[in-house]
Formats: sequence, structure tokens, C-alpha cells
Amino acid sequence: MMKLGPGDSLSSSSNTSFPKALCSSLSWTPAGEEYRKIQLKKPHRMELNSTLGSDFILVGILKDSGSPELLCAIITALYMVALISNGLLLLVITVDIQLHVPMYLLLGQLSLMDLLFTSVVTPKALMDFLHRENSISFGGCALQMFLALTLGGAEDLLLAFMAYDRYVAICHPLNYMIFMRPRVCWFMVVSSWILASLNALGHTVYTMHYPFCMSREIRHLFCEIPNLLKLACADTSRYELMVYVTGVTFLLLPLSTIIASYILILLTVLHIPSKDGRKKALVTCSSHLTVVGMFYGAATLMYVLPSSFHNPKQDNITSAFYTIVTPALNPLIYSLRNKEVMGALERIFGKYIVQTHPTL
Repeated sequence: MMKLGPGDSLSSSSNTSFPKALCSSLSWTPAGEEYRKIQLKKPHRMELNSTLGSDFILVGILKDSGSPELLCAIITALYMVALISNGLLLLVITVDIQLHVPMYLLLGQLSLMDLLFTSVVTPKALMDFLHRENSISFGGCALQMFLALTLGGAEDLLLAFMAYDRYVAICHPLNYMIFMRPRVCWFMVVSSWILASLNALGHTVYTMHYPFCMSREIRHLFCEIPNLLKLACADTSRYELMVYVTGVTFLLLPLSTIIASYILILLTVLHIPSKDGRKKALVTCSSHLTVVGMFYGAATLMYVLPSSFHNPKQDNITSAFYTIVTPALNPLIYSLRNKEVMGALERIFGKYIVQTHPTL
């Protein structure tokens, strides 16, 4: 122990050097080395745990556009069209008893999915732009991803079931109400929702379990798997391969069912002797084929095209197409060329006008 003389005092330098020397000597002891390892691990653990409490930044499609105000107005108009047209189609199919047939039950479910799908993405994007607040919480991002995957997957499966419905109606008209009895129709609807939600739940949980210790900025319209994986600070190559395989499977199996159904429909239509009969059958199928082309075209670009062909701008446009544009166009495609739907609209609104204005 060091002794101090009468004129000696502890200087500032000795005061500061003593703890440094002590810590330095401690760090070379076994206990000190263990302490140092624990301290080095702490920030990393805190960083991983902070993922749950951190917000993401959704850059979206509006911020990167040349005319964000004009694009915002267009997206708002498309969203209003989607709300009104899908809402009206659901109302007509529910109220008019003449539309209580398998084809319109499936069409009503498609309208419901479109209505919910666009509502998961579009209002958030518009409010973020108007309030200049682009953040989304970790839980909010996970919920948005789950809902978008569920609704997109359910629509994917439902379109295949709708193709089968058209196949039975044209190729086996006499047995239509046997093959498409109510129990079968509801099985199609429920299985679409359940299979899609299970697939979405698995992907959402696995995607969100990664530590996101890089940039919190998602350069995308909403929280989608490929864009979130770019922010992960772990090796995601195996999971990206799994996402690709499941995406291809989930898209190509229903698409192959649709293609097979329409090949058989075309072969049957070519043997119809009446020209009017052939025309009616083709018009009935053309609406569904248009919707299939829009949905599967965009989904293929997003989930089947290899990642080397992707860029943020292209992905944003593709996502905007199947989450904003397609839900607005689908009900118009199905209703404007469908005499039964237009007739039901006239009956419902005609009855409403008569009840509210009996003197007219």
C-alpha cells in the first residue's frame, strides 16, 4: 500500500489513473474477461429486443413519384370506385333472390376480398402522404402483412374455384346444381379463407422473427415479404427460396386448374351448334378471364419472377396494380357486361325509388 507524506495529496491525475489501472488489471483476469464478454453481448441483445418496439418507415409509391399530389388524387378516386362498386355488387347479390346461385355466391366473395384487400393498403398510404407521417409499428406491419397475404391467397384460390364453376355450367349444365350444390360452394369459400390464412400466418411469423438491425426504411407501398427481408441482418437466403417455392406453388396450381378448365370449356363451346349459344358462353367466361389475367399477371411479376429482375419502382407499381387498380376494376368488369347483375340493380333501385317517392 502506498503511504502519503505530510505534504503529499492525491492529485486529479492519480485519482483518474487509479480506476483506469484497476479496470485495466481487472480486464486481464478471468473474471474481468467474462465481464467484458457479457458487456459486449448486451448491446446486441438490446438491438434484437428493440426490433419489437421500433417503427418501420413506409416510403411507398407517392413519395418517389414526380407528381405525388396528382397520383394521390388518382389513388383516392380508384379507392372510392372500389368501395362503391364492390359494395353495390355485394348488396345486389345479397338482396336479389334471383342471384342466389353458385356463380354469384363466389362473385360476392370475390367482391368482399377485393374490398378488404384494397382497404388494408390504400387508406394507410393516403393518410401517410397527407399527414407526412410514414411510420408503421412492428405489430402494425405484421398485421398488414398477414391480412394482405390472406386476402391475396384467398382470391388466388377463389379464382380457380370460379373457373371450375364455369366449367361445370358450360360442360355439364344438366348436373350443374348437383356438382355446385350449396354445401360444395361453401366448402370452396371456407377452404379458400382457411388455406390462405394458414399460409399467411406461417409466412408472417417467420418473416417477423428476423432481427431488423439495418435501415428501418421499407421502400414499398406496404409491408410485403421481399422488401422486409432486405432489412434483416441475418442470412435469409434459405427462407427466400422457400418463399419463392411456396409462391410458385400457390400461384401455379390454381392457375393450372384455370387453364385446364378453360381448355375444356373452349372444346365444348366449339361443338355448340348455335352461334348465339357460343357467343353467350364466351361472354360469360370473358369477364372471369380478364380478372384472372390482371391478378395472376401482377402476382407472377411479384412472387415468381426471380429477385434479380426486381427493382423498388417496379415492385411498387406491381403492388399498386393488384391492391388498388384491380379491386376497382373487377366489379365493373363483372357487372357492366352482365345482364343479370344490371337487371338486379334496376329492380332494387326501382323498388327503392317507388317506396321513397310513390307519386313518381
